[in-house]
Amino acid sequence: MPYPPQKLNTHYYRNPYLPLSKTKPLMTKAITLLFLAAALLVSCSGGRRIPLTQGLVITNSITLKRDTFWLNDGGILSQPVLTIEGEGITVDFNGAVLAGSNDFFQPDAFSGTAILIKGKNITLKNAVVRGYKVAVRAEGVDSLKLLDCDFSYNWRPRLKSLREREDFSDWLSFHHNEKDEWLGYGAAMYLRNCNHALVRGVTVTGGMNGLMLTSCNDGLFYNNSIQFNSGVGIGLYRSRRNRIMHNRLDWNVRGYSHGFYQRGQDSAALLVYEQSSENTFAYNSATHSGDGFFLWAGQSTMDTGEGGCNDNLIYKNDFSYAPTNGIEVTFSRNKIIGNEMKECTYGVWGGYSFESLFYGNHIEGCRYGIAIEHGQENTIWSNEFRNDTTGVQLWGRPSQPADWGYAQNRDVASRDYNIWGNTFDGVKVPLKISASKNLNISSSNRYKNFEKLLVEEKPNTGLRMDAALDYPPAPNTVTALPDGMDAMLPEDHLRGRQYILMDEWGPCDFRSPSIWLRTIEGRQYNFLLLGPPDGNYKITGGQGWSNISSGNSTFPATLICTRKPEAELLTLYLEFTGQAFTGRFGNFNKKGKVFPFKFSRFEKKFDWQVRWYNYDESSDPMQHYEAFKALKNKAALAIDAKEELYYAWWDSPAEGIVADKFATFAETEFDIAAGTYTLSLTSDDGARLFLDGKLLIDHWDIHEPATDEVQVKLGGKHHLEIEHFEAGGFATLDFRMAMSE
Repeated sequence: MPYPPQKLNTHYYRNPYLPLSKTKPLMTKAITLLFLAAALLVSCSGGRRIPLTQGLVITNSITLKRDTFWLNDGGILSQPVLTIEGEGITVDFNGAVLAGSNDFFQPDAFSGTAILIKGKNITLKNAVVRGYKVAVRAEGVDSLKLLDCDFSYNWRPRLKSLREREDFSDWLSFHHNEKDEWLGYGAAMYLRNCNHALVRGVTVTGGMNGLMLTSCNDGLFYNNSIQFNSGVGIGLYRSRRNRIMHNRLDWNVRGYSHGFYQRGQDSAALLVYEQSSENTFAYNSATHSGDGFFLWAGQSTMDTGEGGCNDNLIYKNDFSYAPTNGIEVTFSRNKIIGNEMKECTYGVWGGYSFESLFYGNHIEGCRYGIAIEHGQENTIWSNEFRNDTTGVQLWGRPSQPADWGYAQNRDVASRDYNIWGNTFDGVKVPLKISASKNLNISSSNRYKNFEKLLVEEKPNTGLRMDAALDYPPAPNTVTALPDGMDAMLPEDHLRGRQYILMDEWGPCDFRSPSIWLRTIEGRQYNFLLLGPPDGNYKITGGQGWSNISSGNSTFPATLICTRKPEAELLTLYLEFTGQAFTGRFGNFNKKGKVFPFKFSRFEKKFDWQVRWYNYDESSDPMQHYEAFKALKNKAALAIDAKEELYYAWWDSPAEGIVADKFATFAETEFDIAAGTYTLSLTSDDGARLFLDGKLLIDHWDIHEPATDEVQVKLGGKHHLEIEHFEAGGFATLDFRMAMSE
């Protein structure tokens, strides 16, 4: 398992900013620098000098002094630290750093907007911005240029999902942005109504969202490196005729734990929403992301059946190793040509696609190659399917959701396909087709090493397996940009879904020393250690183990530890000494400096007794709480006993319980060592948590999955009780406990 050579750290991942560790970011130092900021000067055209202060408005072309400037954001997105406003001006940061927070290790506390740009034909280049909720926001700027900037290490949330348990409060939703709802998720760059924009050579890592475009048309976005973030690489909303090319968009992901769950949680390398049409996506590397490419027509199409994200061209990109879909294109008409999808759950998910072309794609090692429900007049032509479980799956369902205007206003039958000239090699079931009609499956398709050629779970009509068809001319190609970089992962880079390594701050970026629990076999815990290849690590301590066995002292390495039978808190403390590197929070570690890193896991088992009841209007939890609470004095309709309280319900939790309007009561008695603990409760809908009869968490309303936390001191015997109600739709209840070391 080769570790990527050091050249990847210096070339593939750019870090042009000044090492902020040189500023000694202690709180007192930050305050001092904040007061001194007004005295710092920048040089501008014409020989003038102006102070760099909070709320400064820049209206002329300037070049900043190369330095680190600390300017507090004030925590209000609408009040930027700096404003650039005018026409035909260039602001050259010259590598200067604008920093908004000194606490690099708490990125979920970052707030505010660093730079707001307004006007026309404005260029911002060589800027480094970190420590804000939004690094750059531009509104109504025609011909905006963002060049050679680094907007890494800005806001990102702390993820709640664990190795074995997905937390549903981590799911994202980008479905609405008419009122800039996307800003709630932060962004390195957020552009609205910025036509003819150019974004080139920009680096974004260690954040959540990279480049977010709303109502931006006719732009060019290329040669950017937007990787190792926990949300979206590049997102489009009501944006048309843009070219997104030659970008590195790998590892924009969340909601993945190898061997446990592979949800993606609506993260994506490329997100295309709500009437974003006629865009070109070409020569991008978008691997190891929740979806490689995620296109959805938009709520307006779902309501009316009209429009869509239509006539986009997705050409010669790599969308491999997606936990969910290499490409998702739904309710729209598009061309998907010459792309690579390896080891995805779905190579292509194309639900309700119409008049779309799937041509010349390589789809290998996926559970499903191309899967389309209720598609019409699509062409699947000259694709190569290798070692997939199912090659092409097409089907229709007997009914449609009653609240979908799309289904009420359009024909949604699965019909009228041309399947020509494809190769199926090592695919168990090349064709799985159900409840569809008028399918021309050409004799030019080639099948090798399959188990069953065609599976028809429900009858089809007009399915012709040996149709003789004349090929149309090959579709047009997209010429690479003359200065477009080779964005693809180097051959010697680690790749595969087993290298989507997630913790509370997002994906591992393979640069700083890290330790990852891979397997548990009885009391034997097996760890993978990754980090810079030039240097050594050593174990300096830990608790909860009867034996620790390690091999070599360089990365990559495997560590095997045996857990003591009675241990609940497991820790390992390690140190690395070697080459210089930049850590996951942007902290620069000089060559030879000792870098500590650790593993910690709390494994308390409980004896949860869980009971369920149905409630009605007389015992409604928000209107008649006492009557609701009195339900638990009655005989339960269903019961359960669990060591870990973790539920996710898309339907009824048990026989005899209605899918909506049910109550859950859970309680446990436990003994615990003295210490400080964090209790976390994720719920949908309402939940209350009582410790020894005292109400500690009170989230008693109808809400989407949300996590509440409280820190307490415990020791000896205690009693926990949880009350929960579900008012409709999806439901979840998840309790976790962590011990502070």
